Amino acid sequence: MTFGEQPAYLRVAGDLRRKIVDGSLPPHTRLPSQARIREEYGVSDTVALEARKVLMAEGLVEGRSGSGTYVRERSEPRRIARSGYRPADGATPFRQEQADGSARGTWESRSEQTEAGRETADRLGIKPGERVMRTQYVYRDAGEAMMLSTSWEPLALTGRTPVMLPEEGPLRGMGVVARMAAIDVVVDNVTEEVGARPGVAEELLALGGVPGHAVIVIRRTFFASGLAVETADIVVPADRYQVSYHLPVR
Repeated sequence: MTFGEQPAYLRVAGDLRRKIVDGSLPPHTRLPSQARIREEYGVSDTVALEARKVLMAEGLVEGRSGSGTYVRERSEPRRIARSGYRPADGATPFRQEQADGSARGTWESRSEQTEAGRETADRLGIKPGERVMRTQYVYRDAGEAMMLSTSWEPLALTGRTPVMLPEEGPLRGMGVVARMAAIDVVVDNVTEEVGARPGVAEELLALGGVPGHAVIVIRRTFFASGLAVETADIVVPADRYQVSYHLPVR
């Protein structure tokens, strides 16, 4: 809903968007040229250019070098499940889903010791500069990057234990709850804050997105009796996935 008169570029972008959504401009169709938009809508070159920029920022069209601007193929967003259910075998939800023989998910990770920055330290309840284990993940579905995750765990808690490296040792691949239980730390609470923002260049490059595209960001923190034992940023491309929650009612 809008109030007052729309700027001309939004009016043009809105009409082109409607044609894309209703199929009048199907996927892979070349968007009308800037000159054609100018003539059809009676607007200036500047307005025509700004309208095209709006559609590109919304992910509805894409530029092809030396060829023009084309309508992007739009698929139904796929679901990424977030659940209060705790797998009996201790595996992470993603790994549990991929246990199905028909699943096509893979992942890769890299861990390194580093110093906690101010934000990470605040989330973990430690002092900036304290040592943490940072682990970065890329999750893929049929080879396509679908999710990024960066987690931090305080080495004051996990250092010199079998679970210091999340993806190595006897409990590699297990979820935070199972790994912490192995060192007698009982995780009893988790918080997730969900937001959206434009993806940064490195994220979009890894996820195969277009500059300016939005990402969903989940800030997750696990607690044991009020002590934060792990915090993570999970990044999902908003144009291809939706986050679905299934939580138990107690």
